[in-house]
Amino acid sequence: MGCLSVWRKLKPKPSVRSLFPVKQRSSGSAGTQCGVRMKIAVIGQSLFGQEVYKELRKDGHTIVGVFTIPDKDGKADPLATQAEKDGVAVFKFPRWRVKGQAIPEVVAQYEATGAELNVLPFCSQFIPMEVIDRPKHGSVIYHPSLLPRHRGASAINWTLIHGDKKGGFTVFWADDGLDTGPILLQRECDVECDDTVNTIYNRFLFPEGVKGTVEAVRLIAEGKAPRITQPQEGATYECIQKKDNAMIDWNQSAEALHNWIRGNDKVPGAWAEVDGQKVTFYGSTLVDNGTAANGQPLEIPGASRPGIVTKTGLVLFGNDGKALLVKNLQFEDGKMIAAAQFFSSGSSVAVELTEEEKTFSEQMRAVWQSILSNVSHIEDSTDFFKSGAASMDVVRLVEEVKLRASSCQLQNEDVYMNCTFRDFIQMCVRKLRGEDDEEELVVDYVEKNTNNMTIKMPHQLFINGEFVDAEGGKTYKTINPTDGSAICDVSLAQISDVDKAVAAAKEAFEEGEWGKMNPRDRGRLIYKLADLMEEHQEELATIEAIDSGAVYTLALKTHVGMSIQTFRYFAGWCDKIQGSTIPINQARPNRNLTFTKKEPIGVCAIVIPWNYPLMMLAWKTAACLTAGNTVVLKPAQVTPLTALKFAELAARAGLPKGVINILPGSGALVGQRLSDHPDVRKLGFTGSTEIGKHIMKSCAVSNVKKVSLELGGKSPLIIFADCDMDKAVRMGMSSVFFNKGENCIAAGRLFVEETIHDQFVNRVIDEIKKMKIGDPLDRSTDHGPQNHKAHLDKLVEYCQTGIKEGATLICGGKQVQRPGFFFEPTLFIDVQDHMYIAIEESFGPVMILSKFKIGEVDDVLRRANATEYGLASGVFTRDISKALYVSEKLNAGTVFVNTYNKTDVASPFGGFKQSGFGKDLGQDALNEYLKTKAVTIEY
Repeated sequence: MGCLSVWRKLKPKPSVRSLFPVKQRSSGSAGTQCGVRMKIAVIGQSLFGQEVYKELRKDGHTIVGVFTIPDKDGKADPLATQAEKDGVAVFKFPRWRVKGQAIPEVVAQYEATGAELNVLPFCSQFIPMEVIDRPKHGSVIYHPSLLPRHRGASAINWTLIHGDKKGGFTVFWADDGLDTGPILLQRECDVECDDTVNTIYNRFLFPEGVKGTVEAVRLIAEGKAPRITQPQEGATYECIQKKDNAMIDWNQSAEALHNWIRGNDKVPGAWAEVDGQKVTFYGSTLVDNGTAANGQPLEIPGASRPGIVTKTGLVLFGNDGKALLVKNLQFEDGKMIAAAQFFSSGSSVAVELTEEEKTFSEQMRAVWQSILSNVSHIEDSTDFFKSGAASMDVVRLVEEVKLRASSCQLQNEDVYMNCTFRDFIQMCVRKLRGEDDEEELVVDYVEKNTNNMTIKMPHQLFINGEFVDAEGGKTYKTINPTDGSAICDVSLAQISDVDKAVAAAKEAFEEGEWGKMNPRDRGRLIYKLADLMEEHQEELATIEAIDSGAVYTLALKTHVGMSIQTFRYFAGWCDKIQGSTIPINQARPNRNLTFTKKEPIGVCAIVIPWNYPLMMLAWKTAACLTAGNTVVLKPAQVTPLTALKFAELAARAGLPKGVINILPGSGALVGQRLSDHPDVRKLGFTGSTEIGKHIMKSCAVSNVKKVSLELGGKSPLIIFADCDMDKAVRMGMSSVFFNKGENCIAAGRLFVEETIHDQFVNRVIDEIKKMKIGDPLDRSTDHGPQNHKAHLDKLVEYCQTGIKEGATLICGGKQVQRPGFFFEPTLFIDVQDHMYIAIEESFGPVMILSKFKIGEVDDVLRRANATEYGLASGVFTRDISKALYVSEKLNAGTVFVNTYNKTDVASPFGGFKQSGFGKDLGQDALNEYLKTKAVTIEY
């Protein structure tokens, strides 16, 4: 009979097609009436046998006996354990035959059960024909291949070894041949290119096989079970795969090598001689660029060329010059390692345990003892597998660790790679400390001594968890706006770099740990990231100051401080994203249940501006990550440094590789490719309306990406005569000059009631005179340099236009005569509605002031709303009725009443009209990075 094992790894369920429809009627079960409950003997073992047994009982059949294998190392088979729990008779015969003859005593015990049907869901023993033919309805067997192909005990292995595009299973009537009996039922599935025995078994052969076997019994009970003679054409029989015949023949193509390795993964394991010892290969995938792999060569006898040990695994080559990648290796002593660690596997030094870690160690020793009940005492040298542990014990051990240390997220592979108790505890402790055997992050820092500290700045692209040079080594200089000097060379991303980053993000989302992670664990990582940002807040603020010109104290409080708050706020949302149940019209006489699920979108591109480099990153990235997406982010070309420092901190916080990717570069190249890329499913952009329109068009034409846009503004601020003058002046100054005017919600135009106009202007002049212009790292500086030279030049031109059109320049309007990109705080009055500076945004420290007649509320509202922008607005008045009326009529996404610039991480932020659509911050921001799926069930 066929022999299977129980495997672990799950993948999405493929399409299923029945090869033999259930409508066919049987000639061999004609006497059975529909719905008859039968007496069944279950002959077999394993979890598969257990699940078939449980489902047959649910169908109302009587299990008169379970015939399984003897206990191994004092542990009963799962099928036996379940049956004994249910009070069903269990027989554990070591064998049924001796020298080809049935053992009479064994057959007699079987016959005494009075079984009407034998079901063999998984059986590794040879069952005599006296037992096979004894029941009224005979015997049916589950076999994991599409018979007549791959008869024999290693059918799944050979399906993969032969590179079959289709796989599946057969339930057939037992006869005296080897898997040759008539077919009752078949189901098929696609075989994916990187499937292993594990993945195809758990994805299809196990769950669908249980259903198929139970369905076959139903057909027998209903008298509808067919007996279809197996065709001779296409019939194959292959030997049992054992370690002895699993040696790799290197004189094959890369695809054939890949099929051989995956077809023997995990049992028995494809192996070869390497460095004088037998090494087994696991986790094979075909790769496109193996010839370009960088790493250390590894000589393999018989191979067409040396393998290459790289950061991602061992690259091997077929005789056709093509490549495959192997992830894990196992040595003769049972030790399994990541293939990338082949040359460093013995170099780790044991860590000294703290008292708390010693307590955890003893708890785990007790767990090992409960699993390995046949071992008298768990020593540090006890080997989990040599002591009798099986694959289900691995699953249990991983879950036991989660119960005792939720922050220690193990994969089954971690147990296989650390099979002694000592190695297992060392591995767990390293993970708990964040010091596990993940490859150390390598950062080529640019270091500068400034602001009474040494700042360490990454300057390369960040792709798939690594800092790397751009394609072709291309770089550009990022400039300090305080003096115009170059800070450092920064890698300049190319189109090929964008493609690599998107591929990494896609793999991290679809195949990586991030996509499978529990939401609370995801939140824990984001909290940890926020903590690391807080630990480095002075360094981040200093980098922000020298790269963007932000005044250090403002950078510390707002640029960095609000960024930390944003990640903490959204981290708390991770386990609170939920759908709803919806009452719908019932399809009588049946009933319906409809519910919605909120799901992540996938790979998201984020393109941010230069005015708040870190904060704009945080506003979008925090919500994106919280929703479970992965990110490719393009910082502004002129301010890349805090984004790259953020990437370093994200890696150190433990965010998996590929989740965050940072690409400094030009908008025309990097931004355009992200807009066009077919694997990017969402793009979030903050910037100008002109570029936003172009991005929106590209996203529509490429693959109809979801888009959110935060664009230009010309925010009106209305100041009535009944305002608190001191507060109105203070907040009015802030509304314009905050962050040097480089503020998307800056008050682009102030309307002041005529009776207080002159007083307000004089007060503003006095305040401007008090402003100290200077080095942003000086704690007494109020006004730092503009972000970059091109922007400074635009401000000069903007003010010259205002003067030409007849506006009155009261102060400022020109560059400060000192090194760097400093611009004087500027005040224009007598600004008429038709003027350029009344219509267009300056994005700088320029106050545009107009008066309105006393009591003309509706007229000033008309003027305030006469703009294509609608990002923010404000009103100052002591009259609450007036305040509410004006806030209702102002056509903007945010309205400030008797305050300004009061944004908070919990409050949604976004504009109307040509200021864009979609929200940052608050619960609303999550919807920008989620998709809603409706599920309707009829029952």
